[in-house]
Amino acid sequence: MSGAVAAARGPSAAADMPPVIELRGISKRFARTPDFAARLARRLGAPVREEVVHAVDGVDLAIRKGEVVGLVGESGCGKSTLGRMVAGILPPTEGTVLRNGRDIATLTGAEARLGKLRTQMIFQDPYASLNPRMKVAEIVGEAPRVHGLVPRGGFDRYVDEQLRRAGLDPALKRRYPHQFSGGQRQRIGIARALAVQPDVLVCDEAVAALDVSIQAQILNLFMELRRELDLTYLFISHDLGVVEHLSDRVVIMYLGRVVEEAPAEAVFRRPNHPYTQALLAEVPRIEARKRAFAGVKGEIPSPLNPPPGCHFHPRCPFAFDRCRVERPALRWPGPIPRSACHLNDGS
Repeated sequence: MSGAVAAARGPSAAADMPPVIELRGISKRFARTPDFAARLARRLGAPVREEVVHAVDGVDLAIRKGEVVGLVGESGCGKSTLGRMVAGILPPTEGTVLRNGRDIATLTGAEARLGKLRTQMIFQDPYASLNPRMKVAEIVGEAPRVHGLVPRGGFDRYVDEQLRRAGLDPALKRRYPHQFSGGQRQRIGIARALAVQPDVLVCDEAVAALDVSIQAQILNLFMELRRELDLTYLFISHDLGVVEHLSDRVVIMYLGRVVEEAPAEAVFRRPNHPYTQALLAEVPRIEARKRAFAGVKGEIPSPLNPPPGCHFHPRCPFAFDRCRVERPALRWPGPIPRSACHLNDGS
């Protein structure tokens, strides 16, 4: 898989190009609605603490045209929530999402509609994300027909084109999703996303539910589409091997925050943040076959009650007093990586 995908990767986007997507201070919190018992306790005067999930916490990120940005982190770190905000599915609680330099929250009418169409999302479960009561032709063609992207007389031809581009036989378009394999269903999801002519795709664990051989086919398809359609990707994954071979730049998240960001080669050869170092140290490799592997020490804290200071300090072997009280800034400790760690301050 690695050779074919690596060969398909295009050159990194130029650093002086304006970002197609920019996040400024993005945060997302989910407040749990009190149940009957909590409301009753509150009326009786009992102290009831509001439960708030801090899913994403003050993230800044720029994605330039033509890039593949890999977003990595443990389950529950907020990477899927971040992807949904980029795709416009979820509004941020705080912060700004910019599309080609414009705040998407200020767009109205046709501009807002076009902006949402231009960023599409491909989900992890290719069956749950497809309507089981709709045939493939309806699934792929519904959005472009509603938004006037295809004339009525050219509907079938347009759907056939999208299916061929995703590697599917148009003769199958009258079937339902349950009549396809997992890899074929994921191709249907890709065809549906491409049908509205996006320039940015957010792929949320898009190959995690597939067999390894099918993963390679889908990843190669993503890279072919990147070249053919000049696409930009935010590729969310927990598979470091896939991210290494697919991405131009890698962003590491931990408990709602970005802790490191750098070109893929720099992250995998010279990780700066202790969390990134711990993740990469436990990637199985042939040359370390006799080594006993273990996960990152400790449990990830609850986003309901994240620790103060650096969120990683309860699990970090290098933590000191400052880490427990002060949030580290995401800065440039050297010429390449951007990392959020007090060890970079030399104090």
